[in-house]
Amino acid sequence: MTAEQPDLSRRDVLKMSANTFCSGLLVLALGENLGRLLFLARGGSERGGGEYDPTRHDWVFVVDIDKCIGCGSCVRACEKENGVPEKYFRTWVERYRISCTGHVTIESPNGGRDGFEPDTLDDEITRSFFVPKLCNHCTHTPCVQLCPVGASYRTPDGVILVDETRCIGCGYCVQACPYGSRFIHPETHVATKCVLCYHRITKGLPTACIGACPVGARMIGDRKDPDDEVCKIIATRATDILKPELLTDPNCMYLGMSKEVR
Repeated sequence: MTAEQPDLSRRDVLKMSANTFCSGLLVLALGENLGRLLFLARGGSERGGGEYDPTRHDWVFVVDIDKCIGCGSCVRACEKENGVPEKYFRTWVERYRISCTGHVTIESPNGGRDGFEPDTLDDEITRSFFVPKLCNHCTHTPCVQLCPVGASYRTPDGVILVDETRCIGCGYCVQACPYGSRFIHPETHVATKCVLCYHRITKGLPTACIGACPVGARMIGDRKDPDDEVCKIIATRATDILKPELLTDPNCMYLGMSKEVR
């Protein structure tokens, strides 16, 4: 033992070992509860006041296709609110055009951000409608399952988030998402996506896209609120989800969705 090293007794060694063991357990616990801890770090106030408790909410997003006019206000609002880089989209709008023979064409110029050219129905094109899209915040999401570092996680209230401080930009989640809702940010080089404006809904505010929609085509509801109007709509009207065969159990639902939508 050198002069610079402390003279440790057996009791000191055992005490240090116990502290190290407890620290290890703490780190393990933090890892297992990372989603909840990250959520709490970003939490706002409860709807109606008080500290936000994620266990008391269960968010669901609803899009009414029959109402959407393809104006692009939602896309622009999302871009402004979340600093979405040019030519990338956290939400976008597609236009479906159905011919008399059943042929389907889908277009989304610049993600529908700037709206669409007027569409004139004729003998060939018999039906045309708009479909807003975003992250589906799946209950069984492949993006979370495939993230090698735990950067993608699901909060207790059902929102899929990305911890950008942990993300290594490998792109596995981007490839895994069956809805095309993720991308690697060209400046930060980490995965990013729609987060349901989590910084807003945890404070009782609507998402930016909902606030900007001039026709009320987008809605967000809380399944744990017995008086929630959106949940009443889900309970009384037929809703559909995208790609149900994948069994991801999306929490983004559509009203008036045609069989051609994919």
